[in-house]
Amino acid sequence: MEKFDLTIIGSGPGGYISAIRAAQLGMNVAVIERDKPGGVCLNWGCIPSKAILKCAEVHNYILNSDSYGITTKGVSYDYSKVIDKSRNASDSLNKGVEFLFKKNNITLFKGSGKIISPTQVGIINKDDLEINTDKIMIATGSVPRTIPGLDIDGKIVMTSDEAIMHREIPKSILIIGGGYIGAEFAYVYNSFGSKVTIVEMEDHIIPGADEEVARELNKIFKKSGMDILTKTKYKSIKKLKTSANVTVEDMASGKEKVLKADMVLVAIGRKAVANAAPSSFSYYGTGDSLGLDTVGVEMDKFGFIKTDDNYMTTSSNIYAIGDVIGPPLLAHKASEEGVAAVEMMNGINSKVHYNKIPGCVYCQPEVGTIGMTEKQVKEKGYEYNVGKFPFKAAGKAVAVGDTEGFVKIISDKKTGEILGSHIIGHGATELIAELGLASSLEATPVEIAYTSHAHPTLSEAVMEAALGALGRTRNF
Repeated sequence: MEKFDLTIIGSGPGGYISAIRAAQLGMNVAVIERDKPGGVCLNWGCIPSKAILKCAEVHNYILNSDSYGITTKGVSYDYSKVIDKSRNASDSLNKGVEFLFKKNNITLFKGSGKIISPTQVGIINKDDLEINTDKIMIATGSVPRTIPGLDIDGKIVMTSDEAIMHREIPKSILIIGGGYIGAEFAYVYNSFGSKVTIVEMEDHIIPGADEEVARELNKIFKKSGMDILTKTKYKSIKKLKTSANVTVEDMASGKEKVLKADMVLVAIGRKAVANAAPSSFSYYGTGDSLGLDTVGVEMDKFGFIKTDDNYMTTSSNIYAIGDVIGPPLLAHKASEEGVAAVEMMNGINSKVHYNKIPGCVYCQPEVGTIGMTEKQVKEKGYEYNVGKFPFKAAGKAVAVGDTEGFVKIISDKKTGEILGSHIIGHGATELIAELGLASSLEATPVEIAYTSHAHPTLSEAVMEAALGALGRTRNF
């Protein structure tokens, strides 16, 4: 029976980054993956969706090329080829993960992991085997959350898992949930000509974002032809042959109405994969279980695995990181937790600074955010300054025609500490990194304002927002 220092179940951004760091620290590492290396993010989420989003952006540019002095005729698209492009991107990168495993002498087992004891893991595949291990890390990620009683058929009703592979653009689509995933798919389908309706229970789309940013995105989406119903909840669905009638309720008035759509996308969030090992082998027990009950790993009321500050579960030697332990459900958060967990296993003082983890939405305009929203800052009783600069006043944005959105920096009036940074606009998911670095270095708007930013660039809007937080705004 093979023996390892660390066995990781799951090879997504949490699992494979953890494995590489552990190998760098001299640990003998095994990774168990039931699907493709790279996990959901690389194969079914982050990477293929960004390829699709880029295609949607290009299509939009071509349709609006007149504003650039370019005339196009007979523009068409083949959405099946869009999906092919996204699959090629994923295939290329998961081969890269396998290469990194080989380079770092990490053993990859194909199959589903089942924890037998805190030092023993079963691998369920055509051969079935067991390995001994000093430590176990659960990095099984998450799957789309669904609505009880709503049948996901992959034709009319889908989650992001099915939509990421679906090769047709519907004439109309109703998206249940206006969060990050819902907003991104809304942009894609709208860009390719679908009539898009978003149904969101909260006060605004992308709940959790700064309200000013959410309102701006709402305005831009509506201008592009989408219907957005906030404070509205899903009630029921009646499937027809090639479409569906969806009943929704206005939460303020209690009134119901029926919306017809050719396709329905359920985008109400994600849930932890704590039951990740489908098994028909009696030795490992029945059902689809990781074996958590057997070894005393406890879950919280939301279905996430409980861990301590070292990412150890309620069972000694068993750790968990990433989506499976709770929000924010982000690939880069999982990677950071994995590195921190492995380093602490090896006696290195390591910590994840959750208030400095960026959240991004990759529709157009993009959204990038770090830290507290203005509402949260108010609720915590801070005296604060706000610096805000619109892209319509930035030379580069005007020159290239991407003038939607703004940069917003919220800072402590007394100390200058940056409490929250929010960007909506073209390139926001790249620009937010500057504000993340500033927060990590404990910089204030002063340091940003006095850092020379090349002209003309979109990053100048960050500098101008910092000047605004200092009361030196140059808006016009």
